[in-house]
Amino acid sequence: MKKIRDNVQINIPFAMLYDSYLEHFVKEGFQPEIGFDARALDAFTRNEYKGVAERCRSNGLQVTFHAPFVDLSPGSPDPEIRRITRRRFEQVVRLLPLFRPRTMVCHVGFEIRRYGYLRDVWLEKSIEMWTWLGERAGWEGTKLMLENVFEKNPEELQPLFESLDRKKVGFCFDVGHQAAFSSASLETWIGSLGSFIGQVHLHDNSGTGDDHRGLGRGTIDFSSLFRFLKDALPEPPVITLEPHQKEDVWPSLNYLERLWPW
Repeated sequence: MKKIRDNVQINIPFAMLYDSYLEHFVKEGFQPEIGFDARALDAFTRNEYKGVAERCRSNGLQVTFHAPFVDLSPGSPDPEIRRITRRRFEQVVRLLPLFRPRTMVCHVGFEIRRYGYLRDVWLEKSIEMWTWLGERAGWEGTKLMLENVFEKNPEELQPLFESLDRKKVGFCFDVGHQAAFSSASLETWIGSLGSFIGQVHLHDNSGTGDDHRGLGRGTIDFSSLFRFLKDALPEPPVITLEPHQKEDVWPSLNYLERLWPW
């Protein structure tokens, strides 16, 4: 189990980590993927961030980040929306020297119903945003990872990843989002974008909603997932567990230990 804990991140919003769970993460040796929303970015002081970062570092906990995403649109054709989006990302970037995270995850944000008729503009503006952020994060030793959410198939994202520097920007494959929102199979996603995968988000659902259940509590075929990943990636990517109920964490770790292929 120690090998799994050493190789797996557990998602936790910063406010929850600060208010209630930091000592629990330290005690259990959980590696946090810290989520930042608008409240966390505006309500906490730099010294409060620094205290959490130092506590993690002094206890050997490696950190990853999840940047804010609600109401943000990195590829928006509206320059004011992009300005606000970039401002939120800049707030997270200022925390990188404190925490030294391995990766920073951001939602790509493409939705065919919103941007289908503006696909070329969306792609152009997205490339601009992610090129800047990937380079800026790289200065701090952090790799940017872009996550699928509502995308129907990997072809919607392939032109973006092919246009970015893969040394600075990778793909965070969210398996729960693929199951809930995509019409393409696991094999298709990994076959198309496997070479870009640097991180994987794991949570379960029954295919009808983004439930963020513990592993094995839905219908996702994790055995096939890990078989496809092992074929595509000789070394393990960064793995993050994203169950939204604390009682699902240990069962998910045990489930993952039985399937771990690396």
